Amino acid sequence: MRKELLNKANFAWLLLSVVSFVVLTILMKVGIIGSYYSITLYNIFINIILAVSLNLVIGVCGQFSLGHAGFMCIGAYCAGIMVKMMPNMTGLVIGVLLGFVLSTIVALIVSIPTLRLKGDYLAIATLGFAEIVRILVQNMEITNGAAGLNGIPKLTTFPLLFVCAVISILVVCNFTHSAPGRACLSIREDEIASEAMGINTTKYKVIAFVIGALLASLAGALFACNFYVIKPDQFTFNKSIDILVMVVFGGMGSMTSSVLAAVAIGIINVVLANFSEIRMIIYGLALVGIMIFKPTGILGTKELSFKKLLDKRKEKSA
Repeated sequence: MRKELLNKANFAWLLLSVVSFVVLTILMKVGIIGSYYSITLYNIFINIILAVSLNLVIGVCGQFSLGHAGFMCIGAYCAGIMVKMMPNMTGLVIGVLLGFVLSTIVALIVSIPTLRLKGDYLAIATLGFAEIVRILVQNMEITNGAAGLNGIPKLTTFPLLFVCAVISILVVCNFTHSAPGRACLSIREDEIASEAMGINTTKYKVIAFVIGALLASLAGALFACNFYVIKPDQFTFNKSIDILVMVVFGGMGSMTSSVLAAVAIGIINVVLANFSEIRMIIYGLALVGIMIFKPTGILGTKELSFKKLLDKRKEKSA
């Protein structure tokens, strides 16, 4: 077990993470990444968590969900309410844990009946769930209704955000390569054949859905404690589509592509900042273009793998 953890591939990933963190931190400290671009950078890392978590549900398990904004909303309001009561890291941790508990309960309530559906029916059911969450939040006193919560302390720091993004990627990648993850891949390829082989398809689909919901809730909590204000209209159908675009744009089933797509779309959003009215139109055109010219996304199911690179190097040296 120790040898597996301390192999060259894992060391390469650790080194890449540390170097990325150090470089970005230095760029922010010296002012090359100013306050405006820092906001974009924070958004990119929040979107990485959202894209990776949705890719687990859609790309790995093959379930077309449009309810991710609902779980993000739950996490954001749980963290926002707790942090306003306890404006410190303890309040944030409690808010995140509360979001996890509520997201798990809601995900189980939603997934157990709806994951027996397939295709468009599942998408409509999860979309309905997200709208129910938004309407409930919009009409509750504790959430301050349509006015939302304001004055939320900014507790989301770059180190915290970076660590959460790395942990989210590790969770999803390790799940994908585990026995339940292999079962989910089997379900994605052919659900009927998986059932015939004795795989409890509903069980594994629910597991993947719950993990995706938890990570979306975490992203929502970090979002709330970064932008001071949250409102119900920030978690509409359009938000779910934004996350879906990142997954499709990069490639369904590849976590590397989700990270690259989140970065690319974050940069595109900066470029299109003065054209917010046509942003969704451009997203739509981009999706159409990808479906025509590159239906599998930028990378498809390909992953950046240091293990494969090292194996190829060994073969050449041999």
